[in-house]
Amino acid sequence: MQFELDGRSAYAYTGGKPFNPALPTVVMVHGAQHDHSVWILQSRWLAHHGFSVLALDLPGHGRSAGPALPDIPAMADWVLRATQALGASRATLIGHSMGSLIALEAAGKAPQQVQGIGLIGTAVPMKVSEVLLNAARDDEERAFDMINRWSHARWIHRPGTPGPGFSVHVQNLRLMQRQPHGVLLNDFSACNAYAGGLERARSLSCPVLFVLGARDAMTPPRAARTLIEAVSQATVIEVPQCGHALMTEAPDATRQAIAAWLLGPSMQQASATA
Repeated sequence: MQFELDGRSAYAYTGGKPFNPALPTVVMVHGAQHDHSVWILQSRWLAHHGFSVLALDLPGHGRSAGPALPDIPAMADWVLRATQALGASRATLIGHSMGSLIALEAAGKAPQQVQGIGLIGTAVPMKVSEVLLNAARDDEERAFDMINRWSHARWIHRPGTPGPGFSVHVQNLRLMQRQPHGVLLNDFSACNAYAGGLERARSLSCPVLFVLGARDAMTPPRAARTLIEAVSQATVIEVPQCGHALMTEAPDATRQAIAAWLLGPSMQQASATA
C-alpha cells in the first residue's frame, strides 16, 4: 500500500489483506538495510488471523522515498505519524534489530498510541563494531558479507538452503543490495548513537515481548538482559540454534512467539484497558 507522508511517498505491506483500522493493528518495523519483506511470512499470517498489519518501509528503504532518517528518535516519530496517518490511533509495534530500538523509542514517546511492543533480536545499547562501521562507509559489499556471516547460525541450513530454490544467505544479500548506497552507514550510525533505550524501557507500562536467537552473534541474548530487567511486563522467548535473522531462519517459531503473545493474557488485558 503506497501512501504519502511529509510530502513523500511511503509504503506499507498489509499482508495480502486490505488494511482495516477497526481491527487490532500490528505495525512491523524492519532493521538496518532491510525493508518490509523481512516480515512476509509473519505479516501474512497475522493479516489472515484477525489483525490489520502495516509492515513499513522506513524512509529511504524499499519502496519509501528518501532520504533515510538520521537517528532512532526521528525514525520513531515517523513510525508514529505513519500509523496515525493510516487511521490506526493505537497499535502494537514489533521491530527487528534497529527496528526494535525504533519500537522502544516510539512506545516511550507516545504510550497512548502503543498497546505493546515486540523486540526481535534486540540489545541496548546496540553498538556496532568499528570494523563494520568502516566497511559500511568504505566497502558496502564487504559489510554485506560480514552481516550475512554474523546474522545466521553457521550450522543451520548449510549451505544456507532449507529447501530447493531457496537460500537464506542469498536472499538476505540481495535484499541488502537493493537498498540505496549510504543507507547502511546511516542505519548503523543511528543504532550506534542511540543512548535512550534503558530510560525509555523503565518508563513503559505496556507489555513487552522479547524474541531472541540463542546463537545470535549480532545481538546475543545476554546483551538484552539489562533491557529485559528494565521493563515491568516482559515475556522472553529464546529460539534455540537460531541467529540474528530470526524471521527467515526460524519463521514458524518467530510467528508462533508473536501470535501467542498477541493473543495472550497480558495483551488482552492491555486491549481491554485501552
